[in-house]
Amino acid sequence: MEGVKMELSPATRIFHSQKYNSYIIAIIGFKTKVDPIIIKTGLTQTLIKHPRFSSKLVKDEGWIPCSVNLEEHVIVPNIDDPTMDDPDKFMEDYISHMTTTPLNICRPLWELHILNLKTSQSEASVVFRIHHSVGDGVSLMSLLLACTRQTSDPEKLPTLPGQNINSSKRKSSSSPWSWIWGLLLRVWLAMSLVWNTFVDFVTYVATILFLKDTNTPIKGQKGSEFAVTRFVHRTLSLDDIKLIKDAMNATVNDVLVGVTQAGFSRYLNRRYGATHGKHDINGNYLPKGIRLRARIAVNLRPVKGIQDLADLMSKGTKSKWGNLYGFILLPFKIALRDDPLDYVRVAKSTVDKKKNSGGIFCTYLLNKIILKTFGIKAAAKVSHRAAFNITTGFSNMIGPLEEISFYGHPLSYIAVAALSIQFQSYVNKMTMALGVDPNVIPDPQQLLDDMEESLKLIKEALLNQGLLPPLQHP
Repeated sequence: MEGVKMELSPATRIFHSQKYNSYIIAIIGFKTKVDPIIIKTGLTQTLIKHPRFSSKLVKDEGWIPCSVNLEEHVIVPNIDDPTMDDPDKFMEDYISHMTTTPLNICRPLWELHILNLKTSQSEASVVFRIHHSVGDGVSLMSLLLACTRQTSDPEKLPTLPGQNINSSKRKSSSSPWSWIWGLLLRVWLAMSLVWNTFVDFVTYVATILFLKDTNTPIKGQKGSEFAVTRFVHRTLSLDDIKLIKDAMNATVNDVLVGVTQAGFSRYLNRRYGATHGKHDINGNYLPKGIRLRARIAVNLRPVKGIQDLADLMSKGTKSKWGNLYGFILLPFKIALRDDPLDYVRVAKSTVDKKKNSGGIFCTYLLNKIILKTFGIKAAAKVSHRAAFNITTGFSNMIGPLEEISFYGHPLSYIAVAALSIQFQSYVNKMTMALGVDPNVIPDPQQLLDDMEESLKLIKEALLNQGLLPPLQHP
């Protein structure tokens, strides 16, 4: 296959170091059985035309174009067993087993598994496993969506929600007081930006050097990153999340952070209580001062739109691609609160500070300086230490507004999983996925239960406090 060799980005080199051999798992549920022949034909016409999906990674040389044998990349296991007792558990076990087998570096670093197995959420499933060096989660999800079309109109690409931009223009005022207040506001925002950036950067450096999260029952120990990962997921109502968002003047991300904080608090309280032989669900067994943070990886390279990626695959247009990472350390406030709405209020306050900060760029520059000065091993060690000293990762990705099909197969849900908490929207659904070490979190379904119950309690609190419009009461 003809093509041009592509050099490795610093992040790609780190992802291929011994401490960072990680994958992105994308699970797509379907409303019908999946035809492997149609899937292979579709991949030939789209995905493998992308340079990263038709190139192999050669150390110290870069991405080298190569031929793609779909018989090696598309795997269809024989699972036709009508007597299977628990298809959902089989699915979890199958995906967990995938993480124990490394991808073959002599060919493109991806594979697709077709599971024609009916579960509680779908008639069949497709599981993508893609090495993290191929791209970040948002870029890869955008690329996969560019391979889909609207179910109602097979010629149209999916549409994604637009950004919440306030298009209303403020009326100018000739009053000198308005000009003074506007100036003071700008000065305050600038000072806050500088202060928040300073705090975030110092906290990141301290985390690399010595600042660790509390050793809670869900904090992984040394070696957890090499353990078998168990992936579980649960579907929530996106309409409920938007209802809370509108009622509290927040964002979808604020609500998800609040739900995660509440779910972690409930789960940890149960685990701490069990440690002391106490099982009263109304008791508070949480120790004070728990430090629990999530690391959010942000790709600073602008993500191409779905149309751009579709053109890249169909017309061969060129586009920049790759990992260009900065990091946010997001603290979760672990506590049992009398008012469930406080979880969202605290989350909104925390997230707003992170938005008004340049810490992401500072962490990127720091990692780049370390890489250029001390080499790849040192950069990988520093990045691994920062990740090890926090508890989890967090991600929220937006999905299509309408029903879509993957090469003619209509979807029922989309879930993206890694060693973290991942949220992925699709039409009126929000799928939350967990990737956990079963030695640390032996009951991940219980954690999903706690997060789902937290969303329910937050919605009920809005209703009980009269904060929902009458027509939107359940």
